[in-house]
Amino acid sequence: MDEPGTPPDCSMATDICDIRQQIDDIDNTILELINRRLNLAKRIGELKKDSGNQVVDSTRESEILRRLTALNKGPLNPNVLHHIFIDIIAAARAIQASQRVAYLGPEATFTHLAATSHFGYSVTYVPQPSIREIFSEVEKGACDYGVVPVENSVEGSVRHTLDLFFESELCICAERYQPVSYDLLAQQVGLSAIGTVYAHSQALNQCRAWLNQYLPAASLKECSSSAFAVQQAMQEKAAAAIAGGGAAALFGLEAAASKIEDFSRPPTRFLVIGKERVRPSGKDKTSLMFALAHVPGALAGALTPITDEAINLLKIESRPTRHESWSHFFFIDLEGHLEEESIQRAIGRIRPHTLYLKNLGSYPMIGQGV
Repeated sequence: MDEPGTPPDCSMATDICDIRQQIDDIDNTILELINRRLNLAKRIGELKKDSGNQVVDSTRESEILRRLTALNKGPLNPNVLHHIFIDIIAAARAIQASQRVAYLGPEATFTHLAATSHFGYSVTYVPQPSIREIFSEVEKGACDYGVVPVENSVEGSVRHTLDLFFESELCICAERYQPVSYDLLAQQVGLSAIGTVYAHSQALNQCRAWLNQYLPAASLKECSSSAFAVQQAMQEKAAAAIAGGGAAALFGLEAAASKIEDFSRPPTRFLVIGKERVRPSGKDKTSLMFALAHVPGALAGALTPITDEAINLLKIESRPTRHESWSHFFFIDLEGHLEEESIQRAIGRIRPHTLYLKNLGSYPMIGQGV
């Protein structure tokens, strides 16, 4: 081992310089190829504009990620690969047309993180105070898409999301599973320099044991939102903020510690809502909502066609309805796309058993954590 202050071995320095030069050459090539890709995307955008097609093509984007994941032999982590290409795809979208995405705000919520995970950082994000406002902004065209929580939310009830599909003509364009974890964000990584921790009350409660163990002397300050907590950490060198995992990239802070929650939770499912229907990708999910007469065997009759067509029923959920003649809505997710004949036949046979039936959309099916 070299003594402190002594220069590295000359041969080692030469090897490092050679390798760094190779890295620089590769980076130059990557940059050139990305710009070539963006120029091609710009041409596609011009063709889409002429034909009246939407800029965002969830099916195409899903196909790209699946193909690259299958080609990847490592050591690149698949999740890192996804993040890299989501940003490249987002930049391609931005060069075709500016996009506005509504989400349940403020900044740094898990809904915001899910939106950036899906759309990247090259769109304009518009925070909204409620799920209803997200639907409204997309319906009236003020935003192109909305991102709403639908399962296992840590930011409040998500029942309202399902209810609003009855009132709205919007459809599901994509889904996203966002890990529910917390990071400690600061201007520097060392825990010893942190004297104050800012966080929303919910985040403080879910990270209490970790804070007691690793920062027992720190002053804990409750904030109205994770975004405000992060702002405080950006202004004070000896302060840190608790925010959702991945929020550091949004604000230019360091993750002094990751996954500091006391108990792990399943990922939250989010839906991307918009006006256009999504074409088949080869691995899709179709969501339906329907109401049934309050009579014995009604649900069994509605589900039998799914079994007969050998369709995989991925999820079923019921919700009370305020409609005076109906007692419950049922929401189901089926494996397959509406354009598939088996799905069409099943829906045709389900309809006579229902008082109301609506197709919420077919969209690429993704695994949790992707």
